[in-house]
Amino acid sequence: MIPIYIWPLFALALVAISSAGLVFQELGEVPPLLRASWRMQATSLVLLPLFVWQWQLLRKLQIRLQDVLILIGSSFCLGMHFGFWVWSLDHTSLVHSLLFVTSHPLVIVALMLILGQQTRRGHIWGTALGLLGALITLMDTENSGTVTLIGDMAAIAGAVAVVGYFYAGHHLRSTRQWPIFIYALPVTMLAGVWLGMASWALEESVGPLASNWGWFGWWEPEWVLAVAYLAFGPGLCGHTGLNTVMRYLPPVVVSVGMLLEPLLGGIIEWFWRGGTGPGFWTWVGAPMLLAGAGWVTLTNARSKD
Repeated sequence: MIPIYIWPLFALALVAISSAGLVFQELGEVPPLLRASWRMQATSLVLLPLFVWQWQLLRKLQIRLQDVLILIGSSFCLGMHFGFWVWSLDHTSLVHSLLFVTSHPLVIVALMLILGQQTRRGHIWGTALGLLGALITLMDTENSGTVTLIGDMAAIAGAVAVVGYFYAGHHLRSTRQWPIFIYALPVTMLAGVWLGMASWALEESVGPLASNWGWFGWWEPEWVLAVAYLAFGPGLCGHTGLNTVMRYLPPVVVSVGMLLEPLLGGIIEWFWRGGTGPGFWTWVGAPMLLAGAGWVTLTNARSKD
């Protein structure tokens, strides 16, 4: 029996996650890698009390060197995911960024083919439909303007990176039985460190104590409310909410629901900013891209039955 509060919680989590892109864009004055690092820092602070709450469970874990290396790899993939995605938000439209960064089911199928793993007909046809939709959507790109090819490619790179995070998390959470917050805090915190170091190396006027953009500059009154929202909204209500509902809902329901993020993100942007919405080719290709990703997700679920 599914508790009655699960469905409203699921809806709230999806809306919270879908709002992150718009808030990141509203912080557009801040360099993108630093912006992503700030999000990881703030989320780590939110996760810290929950980590302490589960601390006693850490004694029951037999942590191996391989587990630590996988944890570090997972944090690196999470950092790359957020770094590429937030950078893409500065170089393409919000809808395009969300469309391509949520295309990871198609990336998983490509990885399955590379690794020689068994695939079903639904994997192949779903991926083909998704790729066709992606190619059609890319016809809205311009050399200069709201939608650009390099921005879309960065979002795709974010989708590729998050697959590594998914695989690592599945191994540590399911196979090695790590409690959720014992896993989530170090991964999130390390991702913030990697992003901060990358920002220092690649973004101008950024450093640990830089006068313009310090690593901990999000504490400034100008930024703290937006970054705090990213931590509590998309971070805690969004991702922790999804982890909660997955106890009661089949994973495939949650996975397909997450494909609504581009649609919900576009609606949130329209209410906040107005405007004309996506271009013609995005309207044509986006449903095909999402349908292909959904087809692959459903095929994955049937493969596990």
